[in-house]
This record gives sequence, structure tokens and C-alpha cells, in this order.
Amino acid sequence: QVQLVDSGGGLVQPGGSLRLSCAASGFSLDHYAIAWFRQAPGKEREGVSCIHSSDGSTHYKDSVKGRFTISRDNAKNTVYLQMNSLKPEETAVYYCAVGRMSVDCSNYVPWEYDYWGQGTQVTVSS
Repeated sequence: QVQLVDSGGGLVQPGGSLRLSCAASGFSLDHYAIAWFRQAPGKEREGVSCIHSSDGSTHYKDSVKGRFTISRDNAKNTVYLQMNSLKPEETAVYYCAVGRMSVDCSNYVPWEYDYWGQGTQVTVSS
């Protein structure tokens, strides 16, 4: 059974850090594009970062460059999103998503992704 499990969210103060995990089961992440999206209440889902399994290339939304890092652990079939210097406006539910290798993940088009995690809540507040 194909499954993605998101975890690692929580409450953090502004300027703090969190590391999100996206664990895949039932398939290998070796041949896919993997992205992190987030959705705040009343707002559209937006892409944050992505990584291509083919060459390990990564992409980041401009507002998170230099603060967020996406990475993969092949042995654990897991993708991570390290988030530093978090801001209150980044409070949202964060989702990982997996799409085909042909996806240009930097476009962050949700309907191009076939599998989604259940989401993990990130709250940035003092």
C-alpha cells in the first residue's frame, strides 16, 4: 500500500527551527519528484521546496531560500525539510507530495502530484 506519512510539526517561537519528515512506504522515492507544500487557513496551498530524485536537484520558494533545506535519506526512504528562522506567517499545515519524474517541481502545481501525506501542523508563535 502506497503511503506517505508527514511528521515533525509543532509549536515553535519566531526564529526557531523544526525538521519535518516525509516517510514513504509501499514504493521507493528513487524515481520521483518530491515537494513540500503548505496551506494556511483561508489561503491556497503553496509550494515551498522540492527535490528531484534523478539528480538531487532542489528548488526553494524565494521567501524560504537560505532558511529551509530539503534533503533525502535513501536508506530510510524519507525526505526531510529543515526549517530555520521560522516566521509567524509561516504557520500552516505542511504536506509532502510525490509526483512523476517528468514533473517540473519548481512550478508547484498540486494536481501534478499523485500521492500526498496527511499533513503536519506548524505553528510559529510567541
